Amino acid sequence: MINDLTPSQIVSELDQYIIGQENAKKAVAIALRNRIRRQKLPPELIDEVTPKNIIMIGPTGVGKTEIVKRLAKLVKAPFVKVEATKFTEVGYVGRDVDSIIRDITEVSVQLVRKEWASKVEDKAKQLVDEKIVDYLFPVSTKRKEQKTNFLDGPFSSGIEEEEKKEPFDILKNKDEREERLERTRKKFKDKLEKGELENRLIEIEVEENTQPTVEIFSNSGIEGMGINFKDILGRMFPQKRKKQKVTIAEARKILLYTEAQKLIDMDEVIRDAVDKVENLGIVFIDEIDKIATQEKSYGPDVSRGGVQRDILPIIEGSTVMTKYGAVKTDHILFIAAGAFTTSKPSDLIPELQGRFPIRVELNILNKEDLKRILTEPRNSLIKQYVALLATEDLKIEITDDAIDEIAETSFLVNEQTENIGARRLYTVLEKLLEDISFNAPSSKKKQFTIDKRYVRKKLQSIVRNEDLSRYIL
Repeated sequence: MINDLTPSQIVSELDQYIIGQENAKKAVAIALRNRIRRQKLPPELIDEVTPKNIIMIGPTGVGKTEIVKRLAKLVKAPFVKVEATKFTEVGYVGRDVDSIIRDITEVSVQLVRKEWASKVEDKAKQLVDEKIVDYLFPVSTKRKEQKTNFLDGPFSSGIEEEEKKEPFDILKNKDEREERLERTRKKFKDKLEKGELENRLIEIEVEENTQPTVEIFSNSGIEGMGINFKDILGRMFPQKRKKQKVTIAEARKILLYTEAQKLIDMDEVIRDAVDKVENLGIVFIDEIDKIATQEKSYGPDVSRGGVQRDILPIIEGSTVMTKYGAVKTDHILFIAAGAFTTSKPSDLIPELQGRFPIRVELNILNKEDLKRILTEPRNSLIKQYVALLATEDLKIEITDDAIDEIAETSFLVNEQTENIGARRLYTVLEKLLEDISFNAPSSKKKQFTIDKRYVRKKLQSIVRNEDLSRYIL
């Protein structure tokens, strides 16, 4: 539970995926803990305490995005990442900044919808089983309607199977007929639960997606108008239904989604989703240094200053109209990031600077950091590649000296060319395992050991040639 997480526990959770960068982890852990503290405040204070937004300063590939993504995932908070440069087109023809809030609200709705779907899953499964039995063995008092919709072929109908024992027509008593029908349905339901009918074919009705496409042009988009045109069109043009022949296993997947959606209370979902955005939402604004202006100038720089002024209201706290209703941004946590190589945070407009009181600098990754990134995280790259090749029945062993050499090579290439941090490990490993991965499906050799010698053989010629490494690594 979010209320049980202390700052040290939050950092420990982040440590499982991100190496180093203790200052940044500490800053986001405190920000998250302050949200927990705010929820415990008396009503007269709870609205007065606003999040302390953060600016992360550091080059690409050092873990800025990963820290924020893992933080949001840890507490199941609505999260959206945007590039500040998306709004800086010359002449300002990019998307309006309110779309940030519309996007995170949409994310939150989907997040809450999934939570509700898991809550109603058991009930939905029961309804699906009943529906499949109805398709297999429809109950009807008329003899001509007492035929199941099993397909012709090797699969005989349920009623026909029963009629071989005793025809329904000779059962004159209505109660006896209905009892017999119910008994037969139960028999099929038991078989269904045991998984004995999964490969049988049935014909089910599914909704056909035939809604017309309508394009509406607006500066703020359809969502900005506060109208859900999809719902309106759905009511104007009801969806047609078509029959589809599928196995019971496939039918269960189709029907489970449909039944689960019927059980979900969308009004409650929307209320919960908007509340999550307003109180737990996290917006990550990347490349904020690209909209910082060093001095008064003309041309594209004018657009950059305009973007800062447009972003300012949603960070300060405003109300944005979405298709799910009004969303307040006062308590959304904004985390910005940038390399700030040609500019500095003080180049942002003063009002925006004041809304990001916490600033943390992330360290450039050294060789030891890269080595730890390869092996220590729960989702480490070495574990990923070993698992991927294991699907081809290939057992890959990467020795310690090979890992050391990979880290050394990545660090060296970062120094010689552009420093892209941990992302360099992806390019180096892909090149290193290129031949093994390509030949894996047809390889007769099912075990490979990658040592320091193999790494040097594959990469040394490229690393030596600086011009070549610029293109390949």
